[in-house]
Formats: sequence, C-alpha cells, structure tokens
Amino acid sequence: MSTATPSCKGHRYPVEIIDCCVWLYFRFPLSFREVEELMLARGVVLSYETIRRWCAKFGQACANQLRRRRAQPGDRWHLDEVFIRINGITHYLWRAVDQHGNVLDVLVQPRRNAKAAKRFFRKLLKGLQYVPRVIVTDGLSSYQVAHREMVPSVQHRRSKYLNNRAENSHQPTRQRERAMKRLNPCGMPNGSYPRSAASPRTFDHEGIGSVRPNGEPK
Repeated sequence: MSTATPSCKGHRYPVEIIDCCVWLYFRFPLSFREVEELMLARGVVLSYETIRRWCAKFGQACANQLRRRRAQPGDRWHLDEVFIRINGITHYLWRAVDQHGNVLDVLVQPRRNAKAAKRFFRKLLKGLQYVPRVIVTDGLSSYQVAHREMVPSVQHRRSKYLNNRAENSHQPTRQRERAMKRLNPCGMPNGSYPRSAASPRTFDHEGIGSVRPNGEPK
C-alpha cells in the first residue's frame, strides 16, 4: 500500500477550495450534496461527486498531517466500542481518547471479542509509541484479556461511569449516521464514513485550515 502524499497538481480548482470542501465534510455531519450547496452559496459551482473524490483522496493525508503536528497525548486512555451498520451489516467502531477528549485512534472491526480488542491495542501502541499510565474501559471482558496479555503493568479501571469521555466521543459518529441515514464504505457515492475521520477533533478549526490537502502546512 502506497503512503505517498497525494498531489493537487492537475486539479481544476485551487487548493483553497479543495481544502474547504474536505474540511466541511469531515468537520460537520454534512452529506456531499449539502457541501455542494454550501459551496454554491459561495459562488463555487462543482458536483457532489467531485467532493466525494476529494474527500477520498485527501482526507487521510490531512488526518495524518494533523496527527504528526498534535501535542503529546495524555497518559490516561479511555477505550470504548459502539456498533454501527455499514451497508446493512453490523460492525463495531473501536475508539480511544485521552483524558482531554482528544481522539487517539479508531478501528472498525466486525467483532468485539478478545482478538479484536488485542488488535486495537496493537494499533494504539504502534501508532502512539508510548504506554499510558491508566486505561479506562467499560465492563467488556475482551478488554481484560487484551490488557493482561499486552500491557499488564498499566493500571486498568473498569466502570461505565468513568468512561463517559469515550462514550461522548461517539456522538459525532451518531450525528453523521442520522444525517446520512446510513453508513457506507469510503468511496461509495451515497456517503461514507472514512476510518481516518474519527472525529471532528481530527479536523478541528485550527488544524484543517492550516494544512493543505496535499499534506503540506500553509
């Protein structure tokens, strides 16, 4: 899989317009057609299909650039999972946030058993490259298995009342799900939930406006 940053060369529209469309789609629970209407109100005529292609091409690059520029995450991880339906099939969206509410990572998996929990732990540890002081989860036993086998030295707190930080972080996903009526795989014409767009915090007001779609700072 290529990790090269996509280029804006050859696109008809300037970088600023592409930047704005990508930011609008990932920052707010909008459909591609709604972004098309917002741009039309600003005098920019383009199709929703063009916006879809831009989001599929540049969304991951912008998310990666923002992750590299963010401050060191907190030492307390809140982990939670929520079911979502993609093309009528139930999946589980695993999400991790720190004590400040910043999204650390997400992963969509078909199950929420111990194997899925360990896979999510591996992804977190590999991407963040540090071990937290405390992990907070709900009562799902899969977390216990992953904690015992992968990070036994880390304190593990199990309580649904302590995990409100992670549960609240699911709200943007539910808002997009209601707005789009359903979730489709990235690249489908009727809408999408890209796995790179974990939360509006990934594409915040200060972040996406300071990063071009090709991944370069403005």
